[in-house]
Amino acid sequence: MKYTRVLLKLSGEALAGKGGEKKGGIDRNAVGFIADEIASAIKETGVQIAVVVGGGNILRGARAEDIGVPRVTGDFMGMLATIINALALQAHLEERGLTTRLMTAMAANQVAEPYICRRAIRHLEKGRVVILAGGTGNPFFSTDTAAALRAAEIGADVLLKGTSVDGVYTADPKLDSEARFLPELDYKTFLEQGLGVMDMTAVQLARERKLPIVVFNIWEPGALLRIIKGEKIGSLISGK
Repeated sequence: MKYTRVLLKLSGEALAGKGGEKKGGIDRNAVGFIADEIASAIKETGVQIAVVVGGGNILRGARAEDIGVPRVTGDFMGMLATIINALALQAHLEERGLTTRLMTAMAANQVAEPYICRRAIRHLEKGRVVILAGGTGNPFFSTDTAAALRAAEIGADVLLKGTSVDGVYTADPKLDSEARFLPELDYKTFLEQGLGVMDMTAVQLARERKLPIVVFNIWEPGALLRIIKGEKIGSLISGK
């Protein structure tokens, strides 16, 4: 097994299913599929998994001004959306026999524990899936950045970014038929070319901490397990 502790970043759109960026909401089959992938990886390898979820399927803070809400307020609304998604994922994981802990960066004491780094690590050591919601707890920071931050804090071996494409491309492959797939690249190249599959602040933080990032297609059955075992799937962003 290549990785023993990983942080999996899921966008809110992933919980809405394929094409989730257009339809929004929470799709039962999509969340179930993701829960199956996580459960399979844990049961076969014993890997420790923490999950950071986004909230864009419900509300994206950066677009809050479109509905007449100030950006800061919108970001907090987005953080609340991540908690809703985290609760849905938690229910599906526990339905599959996994023990979970939901931790948040903003107070939600009736449904979650406050995020404390050492406590999160202890949960992982006990074999629990730790679901991390509420972003960083601060406005103006994406959940990608929260994922990089939490991965660094808990000592994850790798940050896994599950997306709807196979990895990093030179352009959006859905819009540009000439976009080239990049199986490996370094942080500097990613940042200089402004490749949009992940937030720049998140990649810069990963670069500073020498935290490798694997961008992969979350909808490819078995991909999560195979990455954890060491197969080259998706795109690896690292220092080379």
